Amino acid sequence: MQAPAPSAIATLTPVRGRLVCPAADAPHLSIIDDGLVTFDADGRIASVGPAPAGCAVPETAPGAVWLPGFVDTHVHHPQTRIIGSATGPLLDWLAQSVFPEEARLADAAYAAAVTDEFCDALIAHGTTTAVVYGSSLPSATDQLFAALAARGLRADVGLTLMDRDSPDGVRVPADVAQAASEQLIARWHGHDGGRLRFVVTPRFALSCTRRQMRDAGDLAERHGLWVQTHIAENTAELAAVAAEFPEAADYLAVYADHGLAGPRTVLAHCIWFDDAAWDRVAALGCTVSHCPDSNFFLGSGAMDLAAPQARGVRVGLGTDVGAGRSFSLRQTAASAWDAARVRGARADAEGLLWLATAGGAAACGRPEVGRLAPGLAGDLVAIDVPAYVLDRSPQALFEALVFRRDAGPVRHTLVQGRRLR
Repeated sequence: MQAPAPSAIATLTPVRGRLVCPAADAPHLSIIDDGLVTFDADGRIASVGPAPAGCAVPETAPGAVWLPGFVDTHVHHPQTRIIGSATGPLLDWLAQSVFPEEARLADAAYAAAVTDEFCDALIAHGTTTAVVYGSSLPSATDQLFAALAARGLRADVGLTLMDRDSPDGVRVPADVAQAASEQLIARWHGHDGGRLRFVVTPRFALSCTRRQMRDAGDLAERHGLWVQTHIAENTAELAAVAAEFPEAADYLAVYADHGLAGPRTVLAHCIWFDDAAWDRVAALGCTVSHCPDSNFFLGSGAMDLAAPQARGVRVGLGTDVGAGRSFSLRQTAASAWDAARVRGARADAEGLLWLATAGGAAACGRPEVGRLAPGLAGDLVAIDVPAYVLDRSPQALFEALVFRRDAGPVRHTLVQGRRLR
């Protein structure tokens, strides 16, 4: 059964409980043991701070802690039903699992069912903002926008651009995709005060002709849009790109040469970057979506998280469903810990939670989310933790939130002060 539209959901205001508050510009979280969050009529946070003495508001979700809603910087809507399809590595997995499944979304009823499951999963795991690869089929992407609008979620959604090296069922000519993108932008970009946005989405260099990448770059420039794409995920992919684009200095240059690499570009994976490539990412101002669980599942490798962070590159976390095995950003944060350990690098639960909230918001250009502060969007989640954890240190709380693999879905999910779960 589809959830009611946000306008039909009672506003939950105020919220009282233990608050976890990410800092704006550093991987730090502060805790308010007994906090109070109030909302204005538009669902923005009106105030946040300790509950005043004699506060008459009861605890909103006893036994839970409240955080900003999670920000998933890389997730594939059409792959919702192929989580766990172990046909990798990357290029084999695309051919055997992804493209056949994505072609099924040509059936409107099938696409609607997948879309409902996708939205349900985001809400259940506390993802209030997502940067989404939609279908390459305009009708299915339009369905996704409509569902996100009705369900109350915040998202950046792209029509996945693919006009070569892919099956007939998902390959869309560049001129058709360009016209469809313009229509989707006119209908959905900026919907509900910017809750929904259109993001230009070339799947990756191997699925796009040079013309399509030029068109994509022009589209982003003309409308001031963000761009998302994949890069340097797999060694076979790197070799294929180098063979296909011999004129380009490297993989990153393929995108830069077509106007697709800049401060509004989210680059997913970035596993096989050397120091020179990371320096150029920083110089271009691109941001990075770190997708460690997906990278482990496909055997692609482990991104060096310290490399972009040392250069001041903005980084968020991506579940990358369906190569990623869960819609949970907490599971992804735990995988990021594992990836750091594999690389011999340092990570901590506090910093990883920050990446899943404030860091992710910065990485996808959403300054209105990711933190608990007056004037920001009232996007919050309540997460149950064992009572004994609440009596221990802040570090113990952060570690319980990130590393408990058996933890269930979130208890409550709010977007714009409205309760979705």
